[in-house]
Amino acid sequence: MAVKTIQWKNDRVVMLDQRLLPHKEAYRVCRDYQEVAQAIREMVIRGAPAIGVAAAMGVALGAAKAQVKTFDRDFERIFLNLSKTRPTAVNLFWALERMRKIYTVNRSRGVDVVKRLLKDEAQAIYKEDIAANKQFGKFGAQVLRNARHLMTHCNAGALATAGYGTALGVIRALKEAGREFDVFVNETRPFLQGARLTAWELKKEKIPATLITDSMAGYLMQMGKVDAVVVGCDRVAANGDVANKIGTYTIAVLAKRHGIPFYVAGPTSSIDLNCPSGKEIPIEQRDAKEVSHIFGKALAPKGIKVFNPAFDVTSQELISAIVTEKGVIQPPYQQNIRNHVGH
Repeated sequence: MAVKTIQWKNDRVVMLDQRLLPHKEAYRVCRDYQEVAQAIREMVIRGAPAIGVAAAMGVALGAAKAQVKTFDRDFERIFLNLSKTRPTAVNLFWALERMRKIYTVNRSRGVDVVKRLLKDEAQAIYKEDIAANKQFGKFGAQVLRNARHLMTHCNAGALATAGYGTALGVIRALKEAGREFDVFVNETRPFLQGARLTAWELKKEKIPATLITDSMAGYLMQMGKVDAVVVGCDRVAANGDVANKIGTYTIAVLAKRHGIPFYVAGPTSSIDLNCPSGKEIPIEQRDAKEVSHIFGKALAPKGIKVFNPAFDVTSQELISAIVTEKGVIQPPYQQNIRNHVGH
């Protein structure tokens, strides 16, 4: 896409403010790591791979501004601040650990060397993410080669990554392979990532798409209008359970009921072998106003209780396959996931 989700520019981190889409394309310039952390928390940037890239760039930005005398103390503060932004997406912690390793291995070489290497590592994570997305887009397109009517939930496109996308990367690869298909886009309440972001991306790419409310998914499946579902992921547990945007589990259950394959697309950095199952995945709880309000306008009566988990967990038995940059993981997942990532 011509629009860039996140960039390192003139020692600043520049992000497309996704809260303003599709009505306005505006970029937010982060001049220090606190601003990067705030942007992640407030969903200026969102999507597990993009959050990882942003966190890595936040570390590099913070380190670049740290003083030599207080560098080690400052580094820990930077690391802690960014680690507390969003708890569910494991890519955040994966990227932070990569940055910590650079710091640990090279600290004896001096502060200036560490600063330069941290910046290089952040750029490497950015480039690797785009390359990985394009790679598993090809694997996913092969899996979905016979599907003509797809459904996706939330936004797992270029906006959720450094570029190209995970689930939408698969859909982009289908288009590049010359396949004819259309996509049903779930609106994804309460933050409307499907309606605001996925629909916007697909329209820009001239990919045939139809926007639906989340509650219409079952009806379309019942009518035989859906051949396959493909979604992204924020964390994959060691047993194959997957955390993704709230509502994903509902779609997976409906797909199972109607005999429709349900695919998950994501990089191996989203796989958490230290998390035994979905029960151990922390689920972020977000502001009640995301449910009770839309674009600042109240929809619900004042004072009503609101429950707003940002994610749910889809059990591995509901998942047909998991597509990564290394290939396609088939069930049984417990052993195949470990073999896939080389553990």
